[in-house]
Amino acid sequence: MELKDAILKRRMVRNFADMPVAPEIIERIVDLTRHAPSAGYTQGQSFIVVTKPELRKAIANTCEEDEYVKGGFDPFISKAPVLLIPCTSELAYHRRYQEADKVNDDGTEIVWPIPYWFMDIGCSVMIALLAALDEGLVTAFVGSKDLDTLRALLNIPNEVTPVGVIAVGYRAEDKPSSSLKRGRKPDTEYLHYEAW
Repeated sequence: MELKDAILKRRMVRNFADMPVAPEIIERIVDLTRHAPSAGYTQGQSFIVVTKPELRKAIANTCEEDEYVKGGFDPFISKAPVLLIPCTSELAYHRRYQEADKVNDDGTEIVWPIPYWFMDIGCSVMIALLAALDEGLVTAFVGSKDLDTLRALLNIPNEVTPVGVIAVGYRAEDKPSSSLKRGRKPDTEYLHYEAW
């Protein structure tokens, strides 16, 4: 599949077929995410793969899946055969930028005007979404509303932040989000040349 085709085909789905995904497919997807950009080659990104049904349901609860169901959607988070939990570690970036090749001339860490650890995990997430599509799968990214419970469920260390949940599986007929009716914003609002 050409990259352009994958980008244009990718969308968030809200229903998955009752079919397992082979572990080696998930391994290939996650392996590709390791090639995402990483400030200072910190590699502060990580993923947790979840396949156990009871754990998927508990994670779906942290994403308020019941609210989606009330809105007419299938229980797509718990129904997906695989959940990927993308995580990032801010502390890993601070540690990396205190190393000799990254500190300022005066020995201090750089000032972080942007939390690039979130940028880097975002790049990893997009690679996962596109890699899944290339494997014939579909995905949905949702945010957890209860990070404390999500951390406890998955034994995530305090220094690591789970940034969401990626549901992965084979497509089943789904109901498109009503948000799609908004359409894409005009080029004049999206693209600027030389200045805003």
